[in-house]
Parts: sequence; structure tokens; C-alpha cells
Amino acid sequence: MNEVFKALADETRRYLLDRLHERNGQTLGELCEGVGMTRQSATQHLQVLEAANLISVVRRGREKLHYLNPVPLHEIQERWIDKYERPRLRALSTLKNRAENLMTKPSFVYVPTRHPATTPQGIASRYVIYIESTPEKVWQALTDADLTAEYWGHRNVSDWQPGSAWEHQRTDGSGIADVAGTIVESTEPAKLVITWSLPGTDGEPSQVTFDIEPHGEIVRLTVTHENLADEAERESAAKGWAAVLSNLKSLLETGHVLPRAPWEM
Repeated sequence: MNEVFKALADETRRYLLDRLHERNGQTLGELCEGVGMTRQSATQHLQVLEAANLISVVRRGREKLHYLNPVPLHEIQERWIDKYERPRLRALSTLKNRAENLMTKPSFVYVPTRHPATTPQGIASRYVIYIESTPEKVWQALTDADLTAEYWGHRNVSDWQPGSAWEHQRTDGSGIADVAGTIVESTEPAKLVITWSLPGTDGEPSQVTFDIEPHGEIVRLTVTHENLADEAERESAAKGWAAVLSNLKSLLETGHVLPRAPWEM
């Protein structure tokens, strides 16, 4: 968390994060546009953000794409915001903004346009989290029905063999699956690729890839959700993955999930 606060302390790095929030998956050249700095300076700022796990980098051919990783920000929110009285804080913030708007008239108004990151697999989101665990335990947490029930609120049920079906079943004993799909790739304990579709919906399913990599004495878990239908679906998925991964990290590192399910906050 110290690295995250250090990275956020710089105005230029915060601006780069804002640029990625507006349009995820940008190259170095695209991020340099409008910043007024050399590629070398921008690269140094991006390296600090990557070291703090606030962004992740993906190579596609010759291009190097930068993606915003919301997980550390979600953890800061849980640690420093959620435990306080959020409604009152939000009300005070709204009052402050309205009062300041009455006092000052801006010389211009800038309204950013959101452009979803697109890949050959459609709109995509990417999440990276570091866990004090082993690849084997992370794999078990992703594929064991009882463990997923603890931190996800659903049981992930399958034999996890390529070509097999999998279901995201409710834990109320009804056996109802809120998500279902097929196992595309299963390489224990390094990589799991599944399709993801909501029952009763038309169209091509999205795809989720879990990459589990040793990172020194800890594990780097990267979750890539691709082929999302539109920006609304991407934003919905982003909220869900940030909450689930935080709960997973808590379970593996402390032996228990967060005191309150983060998706209910």
C-alpha cells in the first residue's frame, strides 16, 4: 500500500490513470498525447505505476498496451473509506462541490468521452492482484466448489477438463446456475480459460482467463475478461471482479473472508 500511495502522490501519474480510466489499453504514444512530456519521462512514470500494481502491461505484437488495474484502489477504499460513514462523507463532498461551483465559474468545461478498450476478442478488462500464497492453493481456490462458495457466494462446479461444462451455482441448495460456460484450457496450476455466459441470453459468450504466476515468494494472479458486449457490461464486470478478488486474497492470506461481502457494500 505504501507503493500505491507513493505512486498516487504525483499529479502526472494521477493524470495517466485518468487517461486509462477514460480509455483502457493505450500505447505509450497515445498516453503521451496531450501530456507535454517526453516518452522517456512518461515511461518512468508508468514504471512507478506498474510497480505499485496500479497498471498492467500486455504485449500485442509490437505494441505495448497499458491497462488500469482497479484492485489496489478497491483495497484502499475498503481500508480507508468503507469503514467510515460513507453516506455522510459523500453528502459532505457533494455540498463542498456545489458550494465551490457557486463561488467560481470555470473558464471552460471538459467532458471526457469514454472509449472502451477493444481487442481482437472485443471489449476487455484486466485485473492483477498479488497474493501471499502458492500457485497450487490459488488454483484450488478457483476450482474447488466449497472454497468458491466461501469467497464468491457461488459454487464453481466442474471437473475442470478442457471441453467440459462448468456452472456458477447458488449456495442456497437450489442448484440454479447464474453463470455457465465451457472449459477452454486447463493447465494446473498455471492457467485456466473458461467461457462465461448468463443463462437465457443470446449472443456469443465472453471469455475469462486466469493466469497464475509465481512472483518471488508470492503469486501474481491476472484475470482477463474479454469479448464483453458493451461498456455497461464492462463496468458491471469490473465491480464484480474487484470485489471477488479482494475476498479471495483475504481468504488465502488470513484464512477467512472479509467481514462483509464486498459486493454488498
